[in-house]
Amino acid sequence: MKRKTSTGVILCLGFLIVFSLHQISFWRSSRKFPMSSSEIKEQIEDWRAPVLNEPPINCDRSKYRYDLCTLNGPTVMNPTNSTFLIVDPTTQTPPTTQKIRPYPRKWETHVMSQIKELTLSTSGALTTGTCHFRHDAPALVFSSGGYTGNFWHDFNDGLVPLFVTIHSLFREDPILVIANCRNWWLTKYVEILRQLTRYPIINLDNETAVHCFPSVTFGLISHGDLSITPSLMPNSETLLDFRQLLDRSYSPARDHHLPPPTTRPRLVLVSRKGNVSRVILNQADVIRAAEEVGFNVEVFEPNKFTSLPEAYGLINRSHAMFGVHGAALTYSYFLRPGAVFIQVMPLGLDWVSENCFGAPAQQLGLDYMLYKIKVEESSLVEKYGKDDLVLKNPKAVVKNNWQNTHKIYLKNQDVRLDLDRVRKYLKVAYKKAKRFMEKEIQG
Repeated sequence: MKRKTSTGVILCLGFLIVFSLHQISFWRSSRKFPMSSSEIKEQIEDWRAPVLNEPPINCDRSKYRYDLCTLNGPTVMNPTNSTFLIVDPTTQTPPTTQKIRPYPRKWETHVMSQIKELTLSTSGALTTGTCHFRHDAPALVFSSGGYTGNFWHDFNDGLVPLFVTIHSLFREDPILVIANCRNWWLTKYVEILRQLTRYPIINLDNETAVHCFPSVTFGLISHGDLSITPSLMPNSETLLDFRQLLDRSYSPARDHHLPPPTTRPRLVLVSRKGNVSRVILNQADVIRAAEEVGFNVEVFEPNKFTSLPEAYGLINRSHAMFGVHGAALTYSYFLRPGAVFIQVMPLGLDWVSENCFGAPAQQLGLDYMLYKIKVEESSLVEKYGKDDLVLKNPKAVVKNNWQNTHKIYLKNQDVRLDLDRVRKYLKVAYKKAKRFMEKEIQG
């Protein structure tokens, strides 16, 4: 199944127009320009009650992956200088300031330097500024910068932590204020964002108006790579709860994109082409082997224009997925619990394959199978020779050196799968997928 760029562009433009009109309508209906000084004072009195016993700025910087700050009181957001000012005329303490880059990869200095830095400040007196918008809901501020654009990172650094943060800290829908925010990102994930909050998104980069909130939280909570730890969640939510969010997001559109019915289990083969690396060099032979085993094979070639409702429609009604380690395997989140998921693991990617997809697949209730290639199946043999340390001992090469993992094993390795060996895996996968399909038909 190949995605057509033109269709994707049209869908993206359509979502963007609908999303933008929704935003404009909301802001027109709530705009107060300007608020008077008495209105601001009234607003402060209205909002102060729930947060009187909280410190005005509370920052937790103890976590490895993220910082988390909260302004516990009426806050004025000035987008022109990325400043958030908590106003309390009764405070006797000197003004204080904190800085935060609200992106959950704080151990990576290079990528964090690209994240917009926000200033959080207290003031002992009312400012003469005006509030163009008064909100009754709290705000959650985070960045969609960094590695955004890579499908795995979109989930790992954005959507999953956003789900965790909202379910951990908020009793009501927050207003999302997003820094480093690209319009295409809002358009691509609009269905998911609408499930997380009923309020329109504020794009901090494009905003010029001053907004007032009852309180503001900065940063996203991350439990680890594509993971949710139930013991850390107020209601013991799991990765399956996040997957149910995806169901709610895309089920309404699913029936418009369902593949035709089949009497054979459907296997989605995630294809990589061109100079992206980790390409299955004998993909046509692998497809033929899967079909001989008994699968109906759908070739899925995702790109930045791929329609997520269409992808969901295909994958959610399939019974198995097969692909080489890479960001596109994040689409396995669209599989139903009980479906078969086969990850092909190239040389040198043991830890990253298990961490990124193996462990999450089991949390999602998938029937996970790992196809670990042998030396002879790697294109690195042609470049280095079988006796080179790169092939004889990948663990020694990648130990404590991510650059080697990235440069050698991720960016410069393709696979030519052993057809006799892969056929054995496909036979096992077929039996599992067949049972899954029969249960589906029965119930």
